[in-house]
Amino acid sequence: MKKEDKTNVMRVLEGKKISYESHSYESDPTLSGEQIAGILKEDKKKVFKTLVTQAKSGAYYVFVVPVTDELDLKKAAKAANEKAVSMIKQKELLPLTGYVHGGCSPVGMKKQFPTFIHETALNYDTIFVSAGKVGFQIELDPNDLIAVASCKVADIIC
Repeated sequence: MKKEDKTNVMRVLEGKKISYESHSYESDPTLSGEQIAGILKEDKKKVFKTLVTQAKSGAYYVFVVPVTDELDLKKAAKAANEKAVSMIKQKELLPLTGYVHGGCSPVGMKKQFPTFIHETALNYDTIFVSAGKVGFQIELDPNDLIAVASCKVADIIC
């Protein structure tokens, strides 16, 4: 991989000596997570998306869920010990996290927010998450992701 193809996520993982495998595909922000899994020829349940929410309290939370599933906002709020959470507006994503829609990763955000990952991640030896740029995914041990992003494991899908 060329130096310019390294994303901030990859640099963070390398800095913490966490092994990962990078995967790239034709950059297309209109692709769904399930379509990306198909392009990668991977089990859709192993490919996770990163969602950013804001609670009524004003606090921000990050949720990492399989691309095949929907975040259950009530379960998410309960996991975060909040009354309610809602998805942030797409235009707020870049200034808040440093990532664009379709390239948001739980690793290397501008600020570390409380992060939760769906419990099914632990069913696999490796999972996929965005590498922080549209067209790039990383594959890593879910326990390494949990450690580097300080994730709490929870039941957060519908």
